Amino acid sequence: MREKLEEALKEASYPNIEPEVLVSTNPKFADYYSPVALKLAKALPDQSVSEIAKSLQAKLPADEKIYTAAIAPNGLVNFKIADEYLQSQIQKIVEEDTNFGKVDIGKNQKVQVEFVSANPTGPLTLGNGRGAFSGDTLANCLAFAGFEVEREYYINDTGNQIKNLGDSVLKELGLGKENLDELYQGDYVREISTEIKNGIDIESYKDKPIELGEKAARFILDTYIKPSLKKINIGFDHFVSEKSLHESGKVIATLDLLKKKNLALEKEGAIWFSPKKPLGSKIGEADRVLVRSEGGQNAPTYFLSDIAYHLDKFDRGFEKVINIWGADHAGYVPRMKLAMSELGFSDRVVIIITQLVRLVENGKEVRVSKRAGRFITLEELIDKTSLDAARFFFVSHAPNTHMDFDLNLARETSSKNPVFYVQYAHARCASLLKKAQKEGFSLASISKSDTSLLSRPEEIVLMKQLLRLPELIEDISKNFAVHLLPAYTTQLADKLHRYYEREKIIGEKKEVTLARLALITATKTLLRNSLQLMGISAPEHMD
Repeated sequence: MREKLEEALKEASYPNIEPEVLVSTNPKFADYYSPVALKLAKALPDQSVSEIAKSLQAKLPADEKIYTAAIAPNGLVNFKIADEYLQSQIQKIVEEDTNFGKVDIGKNQKVQVEFVSANPTGPLTLGNGRGAFSGDTLANCLAFAGFEVEREYYINDTGNQIKNLGDSVLKELGLGKENLDELYQGDYVREISTEIKNGIDIESYKDKPIELGEKAARFILDTYIKPSLKKINIGFDHFVSEKSLHESGKVIATLDLLKKKNLALEKEGAIWFSPKKPLGSKIGEADRVLVRSEGGQNAPTYFLSDIAYHLDKFDRGFEKVINIWGADHAGYVPRMKLAMSELGFSDRVVIIITQLVRLVENGKEVRVSKRAGRFITLEELIDKTSLDAARFFFVSHAPNTHMDFDLNLARETSSKNPVFYVQYAHARCASLLKKAQKEGFSLASISKSDTSLLSRPEEIVLMKQLLRLPELIEDISKNFAVHLLPAYTTQLADKLHRYYEREKIIGEKKEVTLARLALITATKTLLRNSLQLMGISAPEHMD
């Protein structure tokens, strides 16, 4: 529909804008609608909304076998999809199978998704699950949309948190200071302290907490974080170390670039980011420091190394970089966006902030504190529930909303649990097709069925839902709203269950049965494709 409207806009000599096409909430009037006439009316005060809408309708390419267009009283352009077109797409879904839903909007474009990137100061926790599963799903969807996608984990292996980690090990071994609020606690600190002590002369590190912290960070990354990532089926193309950026000279080179562009200012013994554009109210003075003076020595800040890291990404040829950061990094967003804008990359950096997660069990919050050593690791959460439930629950929530993870609901093996509900729909399709095979209906005969016989209201509703996957993938590639995918999949499961309850799939006339089995095959295909995009299994049967 969007392409048809773009053609109409061009034919009517209207301004070149991207027309928005939305799914209608009232299928009685339309399947899709566009407010493009309302948007154009703001730029064309000499024409009414109604005049613009009617002009567009007149220019829309006519194809009643695919759709019809009508103008609503409020100026919306309404579209109804023809039943004939819906019916013709069922065999296409069956034929394309795992490829149905793919689009080529990202062809020849290289995109990076950086996610998880938890500090190597402890195991992956409950809170890391949001970025982990949302990032993985987003990368899958972008690849499905034709982008060349790389997944990356940024290791913050330098700075204060590494020193604090070293001090934590020293304290655990009775060699450090006793009353430092910044120290890490928990069983894992005792474990890494014991392991590290056995391999080195620990006394020689008594006054070298940073070096000791670096050893501890490598141990945590290899012993805790990477195995956890493997357990939750998340892989990365690259792990990039912050320390390596310093050692390679890229951080200093970035500072030199900022100075050359007059974006760095020396004052009060430090070097500050000095943008030409307005700072805005969200960027405080402390946020602008690039290099601070520490013990008479220059110390590059995290801000400077982060700028260097982003420039390194673009040096590697990415058209767009997408960062998924935790809520504790929300304050970094304004300064990073301003820095990238000053360096000419304003429209090529996307930063998604994931909000906090509360763990709820039996209606009560489970209190956690990583610093105090009271936390639920991501592996523990998977063991308490399941990987499929964790993935579905985390991806189902928009990242900018706070989330309650309900342990009881995640353990449910009933329709109350949304992932169970969706997986059961897939298993129901598989069961029907297995039964059909036993009764002599072959896949070949199903693939050649007369889908024009699919005319019942529930069939039309189900077919419309099936065809929304490609447009959803295109939307996600633009707005990165992966939470729309589990919502789509739940709606598809709901429509399948209703269809199953109201219509007899096997047992009608042979031609009708074959057509309905084709619809079931198509539904099973899209349920599986959608679940796989989220990294969730599509079971053939449910125990």
